[in-house]
Amino acid sequence: MKERGNRDEVVVITKVGSDMGQGHRDLTEDYILQAADKSLQRLQTDYIDLYLTHWDDDKTPVEETLGAYEKLIKAGKVRWIGASNLSPERLSASMEASSENGLPRYEVFQPEYNLYNRQGFEQGVAGLCHEYGMGVITYFSLASGFLTGKYRSEADFNKSVRSGGMEKYLNDRGHRILAALDAVAEKHHASQAGVAMAWLVNKPIVTAPIASATKASHLQAFIEAVQLDLSDEDMATLDEASQDS
Repeated sequence: MKERGNRDEVVVITKVGSDMGQGHRDLTEDYILQAADKSLQRLQTDYIDLYLTHWDDDKTPVEETLGAYEKLIKAGKVRWIGASNLSPERLSASMEASSENGLPRYEVFQPEYNLYNRQGFEQGVAGLCHEYGMGVITYFSLASGFLTGKYRSEADFNKSVRSGGMEKYLNDRGHRILAALDAVAEKHHASQAGVAMAWLVNKPIVTAPIASATKASHLQAFIEAVQLDLSDEDMATLDEASQDS
């Protein structure tokens, strides 16, 4: 980014608050201010576009955390803030504190959300995201690769070094989801990964899905996701297959 001189064409998103070796999560003002400066040094830039609360630190008042972000925004080091992995209670408390104290508010929420893992978000903070008009950028959008269709039995686990943990998806519900993805993918001459992300793109609550691309060829699924025109029938097929039993 620095060498290409294209900083103004890039959206830099990073997080703060996770345990980075200190033995606990930390959203205190001192830690956030120090962590932001260290991130800027590593990224070799002078501002972060979107700074996310990674994990909650329930020992720190939300007002203190938001106050730290206010200082970063006023200093020009951060443009907007967001959150990830907050409970409905803590997200609601944060939004109320922003309103009551004139503090910056979370503009974006980043949940784990995909065809397999739906309940946590849909029955958790989704309603608050809608209420407050927050952007939603989903992580693990392909369920660690399961929704690519690459893993269908234990014999497939040697296909990638990232296949650990696939066992939890190989159940009746997981196979139903894969069957639905296969059907919709065949109908549209697309990949299962493209369909899985298109399902997210077509959800009104979702702004954009996040997924890892380790090869240039993986980018094709992103292109498919924004180009696929999934019908109501397609969405219903995927919704029904992925309902919790």
